Amino acid sequence: MATSALRLENVDAFYGDSHVLQNVSFELGEARMLGLLGRNGAGKSTCMNVGMGLLAARRGAVTVFGEDVTKLSPELIAARGVALVPQGRRIFRSLTVRENLLVAGRKPGSGSKHAPWTMDTVFAMFPRLKERASQMAAHLSGGEQQMLAIGRALMGNPRVLLMDEPSEGLAPQIVAEVMATIRKLKESGLSIVLVEQNPNLVFDVADDIVILNTGGVAVVSTPAALRQDDALLRLHLGVF
Repeated sequence: MATSALRLENVDAFYGDSHVLQNVSFELGEARMLGLLGRNGAGKSTCMNVGMGLLAARRGAVTVFGEDVTKLSPELIAARGVALVPQGRRIFRSLTVRENLLVAGRKPGSGSKHAPWTMDTVFAMFPRLKERASQMAAHLSGGEQQMLAIGRALMGNPRVLLMDEPSEGLAPQIVAEVMATIRKLKESGLSIVLVEQNPNLVFDVADDIVILNTGGVAVVSTPAALRQDDALLRLHLGVF
């Protein structure tokens, strides 16, 4: 039986009195990429926040490689091997590139099967960050800030990587570079949840697709099947 790297099971989540996630269930397989799609406000980022422990599930369970992490803090979930590349990057603008990476450093957990990420391996993946290692993060371009956000997450040596809108606000050429990086991470065996507004970007790299609509799971499918169903995509995403 295939291992589940991350599972949300019957999750309800609220922001105040607003019931944002309603009985949401999906799972990310080990060494697979799950594309999480949906219109604005469908609950995609909320799923990422619940998976990372930034928002507590009111009901249901979150497991990481079979371990229940539903009630754990973000720090303890990170220690179990989960890292988030947040929407909007949220880098430490007053720190240098090197300092941003150093503060996120964490040794691989006992269950890690991956070669450890270090400053050197992050710089090897993102040579421009190495060139700007002593530069304040606030002075980086948008693309460089996104590279730094990904590199900072990798410094935590995750087994599960949650990526929330990594192409947002980037020029097409930079989007292509970021997606090439995501493809390399997938090929390395990392388990990835990718949230994106552009379905075609996700279809090109994901193994599995979940579409959310108004806080619930509307579709569980594959890129190949969804490419053939324009009506379903229009219904839930308003595209095609």
